[in-house]
Formats: sequence, structure tokens, C-alpha cells
Amino acid sequence: MLQKHRSWFVVGALLVVVGGLFLWSASLQEKAPKGSLESLATTEAPWPAELIHLRERLSAIGLPALKAEGNALHIHQHLDIFVHGKPVAIPQGIGIFEGVGGYIASVHVHDLSGIVHVESPTVQDFSLGQVFDIWGVRFTNDCIGGYCADATNTLQLLVDGKPYVGDLRSLKLTPHQEIVVLFGSVSETPTTTPTTYTFPQGY
Repeated sequence: MLQKHRSWFVVGALLVVVGGLFLWSASLQEKAPKGSLESLATTEAPWPAELIHLRERLSAIGLPALKAEGNALHIHQHLDIFVHGKPVAIPQGIGIFEGVGGYIASVHVHDLSGIVHVESPTVQDFSLGQVFDIWGVRFTNDCIGGYCADATNTLQLLVDGKPYVGDLRSLKLTPHQEIVVLFGSVSETPTTTPTTYTFPQGY
């Protein structure tokens, strides 16, 4: 009789352990990130549009991979980047995967003009940080790609010609902004930077 009780005790203990492990595993899955930003470039410019891991990055920042451009929100910005006084090209195809099972991000770049397209199926706020996440380039308050602020170099942001104060990634994208990202020393700052951009008719 004692042996029988011991057997039931062992079975019960095993069930408790297994159940606990199951709940712990489920909890980890719920807390685990749905995507990854590990594919962000931390190299020097130029930076091509990274598309292999685009879907993972979209998942990580909570944006959908769309079958077609959305039309609930349709606005445009223009982006210029200068590193050590030299312009960095904004590549075409940012956020646009044209392979098998093609898809497009709500924020994307079609051509080499530097125009950012926000074409979303929902009306919501989008940020400059998301542009770089979708592009596949590291962008923080101190770093862009492989360039990080130090005793000599700084990372600055101008919006419509005015210095932006605050979290650089959090800049809200609004219609017809001229966004300029500057990295380098004071002596390398361009003598003139764009303050406006002439968008094509209809943009």
C-alpha cells in the first residue's frame, strides 16, 4: 500500500514539474520578440537597401508586410544624409521586397530621389527611426551605420533647416519635411544644407 502511494506521489510530482515547464515555455514565447533588428548595418556608407531580413525587422517594429501600398495615410518626406561633409546616397527599393511572395512596407523608398513614401492602410504616426530600421541601417542618438559620436564628431538632425532637439529616432514624419542627418566634425559641416525640397506635383 505504501509503495502504491509513493508511485502516485511520484506521478503527481512529475505532472507538476511538466506543467510548470510548459507554462514557463509559453511565457517565454509570449515575451520573445516577434522579429529581429540584428541585421542593421553598422558599417560605413554607402548602405544598400537590406531586404533579406526585411520581414523580420518589420515584425520587430510592429509594422505589416503589405501586399500593396496602403491608402488611408499617404504623405512624403525628403531625406538627405551627410557624413564628414559628403552626401550619402539614399538607395532605391528601401522597404520593397520584389522576390517570391513580394511585399512592401508602409514606409518605403521607390527611387534615388531621397523621397520617403508613407503609404499606410491605417492612420498612425511613423518615425524617422522606423525609416532606418526598414532600410536596415543602425540609427540612434549617437550612431548612424558605422559612425558614432565621439570627442570630435557629432550626429545632428535638421528638420526644414532647424536643429531638432530630442530623441532623433522619435522624429514624427509629417508631410513635405526636409530631413537632414549630419555626422562629422564642426569643420566638416556643409556650408549650406537643404531647408526645403520641391516635391513632384501630386505628392
